[in-house]
Amino acid sequence: MLKRLDIVGNPNLGVFVLATDEIAIVPFNLSDDKINLIKDILEVDVIKSSISGSNLIGSLAIANSKGMVVSPHTFDKEIDVLKETGLNVAKLPDKYSAVGNIVAVNDIGAIASPFISTDAITVIEDTLDVDVDTSSMVGKDIIGSLITVTNKGFLIDKNATSAELEHAEEVFGVEGNLGTVGKGISFVGACCVANSNGAIVSENSTGPEMARVEEALGFLDSF
Repeated sequence: MLKRLDIVGNPNLGVFVLATDEIAIVPFNLSDDKINLIKDILEVDVIKSSISGSNLIGSLAIANSKGMVVSPHTFDKEIDVLKETGLNVAKLPDKYSAVGNIVAVNDIGAIASPFISTDAITVIEDTLDVDVDTSSMVGKDIIGSLITVTNKGFLIDKNATSAELEHAEEVFGVEGNLGTVGKGISFVGACCVANSNGAIVSENSTGPEMARVEEALGFLDSF
């Protein structure tokens, strides 16, 4: 299912919400009606939490079906809540707190910013059970903000080259496509929440953008 929704009051849905194929983690202050929409669209259980005392869940964590890697400043009580999902949870051993902005991951592979440390790469690989590739995309290092990836497909910044698109397909093991959401926003990772079951994009996304999201995330074969 693919829907245009305003769930956080701005286009940056992926900054506030983190989703896998089984769960979504949302801020404590998200209303029940919006939580129910997320449940229905993504077909997941929803857990309320914070990370480092912040509502910016999607910026401060990454996850797949194997585990979750969170900001190094995450509180122990937050770790305990996140472990209730049944996933392995580990802190990123690095100075960078916005792990969700600098890493994109599915169950097959991950692409991380080139400045990430060797120790951090090891933690991501061990916790999420994936190989991590490090590279920039479209001249930027905020990989997690540039890509929305699931186990069925991915959408990447419209400015990515054909070589970058092919490289991402090799790493993630799924096909993808270029695109935007929210009337031309290229930071699709920051403005989309998706899993293999569905996706939520910013409310002002256009019809052509929605069609591209459907194709890129592999929903056309399902509907």
